[in-house]
Amino acid sequence: MEDFEEESLSAGSDGEDSAMSDGELQEAFAKGLLKPGLNIPLEARKKAVNNVEGLKQCLADFKKDLAWVERLDLTSRPLPDIVSKADGKLTTLNSGEIQAEDDFQREMYFYRQAQAAVLEALPRLKKFNISTKRPEDYFAEMAKTDHHMQKIRTKLLAKQASMEKSEKAKQLRELRKYGKKVQTDVLQKRQKDKKAMMTAVKKYQKGMTDKLDFMDGDQEKGKKGTSGAAGPNAAKKKRGPNAKRQYKDQRFGFGGKKRGSKWNTKESHDDMSGFRSKAAHGKSGKNFGKGGKQGASKRPGKNARKKMKNRS
Repeated sequence: MEDFEEESLSAGSDGEDSAMSDGELQEAFAKGLLKPGLNIPLEARKKAVNNVEGLKQCLADFKKDLAWVERLDLTSRPLPDIVSKADGKLTTLNSGEIQAEDDFQREMYFYRQAQAAVLEALPRLKKFNISTKRPEDYFAEMAKTDHHMQKIRTKLLAKQASMEKSEKAKQLRELRKYGKKVQTDVLQKRQKDKKAMMTAVKKYQKGMTDKLDFMDGDQEKGKKGTSGAAGPNAAKKKRGPNAKRQYKDQRFGFGGKKRGSKWNTKESHDDMSGFRSKAAHGKSGKNFGKGGKQGASKRPGKNARKKMKNRS
């Protein structure tokens, strides 16, 4: 009794969710309704029964005796692998040993079994005059409406156009990057060539070198670029410039030094063959000096003009 009271007290102290009070528990124990352990009702375990006769009876009740054309059921073994058999290889399908865990073997087993079922069913269907191919003029009703299919088609076209636009933008970005890279390389090469030429010019000015190879760089590049040219222009260059070009080159110069080209030299200073004193001082003929023609009327001065105006 004391043990039961201690258990009941401990049960009461553990939680307040108990459905029975202490007094009710004592009364139940006194009547002998309580037993040691947890007071949880246990349901009896269901016993599994394999009633073969009952199952057969149920099958016979709902089974209908229909022709094979209505049932179209076949039970067949998988076909043997003819190619492997011709090569002399013994496969697992031919031997009948199939590993259920091997996905490839399992799928091949289903595939061979379906082939065997088709080869067995086609002659039967032809025997019953049942066509196995769809006729050319067969039109089945679509499961989806034309409006729904039009929406799907529009969505697919929009998706395709978006993908093409994205791909085109990607290509443009790649081309832009490549163009910037090429432009940067060209600018860097120009800066490098310019720096090299300026260094060579400074060395030449300081007398550190007497070579002018840097002046021939552009001419060599031009020769390399036009060495492979052919046609009428190449033949014209071989003949040389025409008479008009030669005259202009002789008069105005062609290439070379321009600055100081008209300076006097010792030979030109000593050459007096073309000098005419009268022409130099403006006394040739009737014209001489700044006054122009001899006897020409001069304009009166400002004061003289004022006096003339006052007189009038």
